[in-house]
Amino acid sequence: MITKREYKQYRDKALKYFEKAKLALTKKEKNSIEVADFGLHRTDEIGLELVVYANNNRYCAKELVLLPHQICPEHRHPAISESNPGKQETFRCRYGEVYVYVEGEPVRRPKAKVPADKKDAFTVWKEIVLKPGDQYTIPPNTLHWFQGGKKGAVVSEFSSTSTDESDFFTDPEIQRITKIG
Repeated sequence: MITKREYKQYRDKALKYFEKAKLALTKKEKNSIEVADFGLHRTDEIGLELVVYANNNRYCAKELVLLPHQICPEHRHPAISESNPGKQETFRCRYGEVYVYVEGEPVRRPKAKVPADKKDAFTVWKEIVLKPGDQYTIPPNTLHWFQGGKKGAVVSEFSSTSTDESDFFTDPEIQRITKIG
């Protein structure tokens, strides 16, 4: 569980990153910034700050902030139904550098570093490095995770509908919905 004070601190940090990326947010969007601590209470290491512009039955658009070396943990977006194969997402780097890891041939010397006690929760190591202007599309039901570089990162996400509650995380300790106390 994250405290209200910690939640506000991470939201304030995210706002500074949106400014660095020169992304204009409305007052409503600034007030709706979410902090995902994934139930681990290790937000500096494993966490994510985001604002959702739109999420409906056809598409989703978000901005993601990764603080320096902050990780969005390994997960996949499984099929929801016969007609919905799961979320497909495109990440476009707007600021900093982000290391994206997906299924495939693992890189020998990854740029990302994971906490030693969570090493088993990261199983895919094909590396895609995104710098401002670069983008990468992840197909539905594909294991992936990503980490901000040394300056952090701001990433735009364009995807099919987001249903966070159906995401599958490799780490069984992960809780996708943040609890604030």
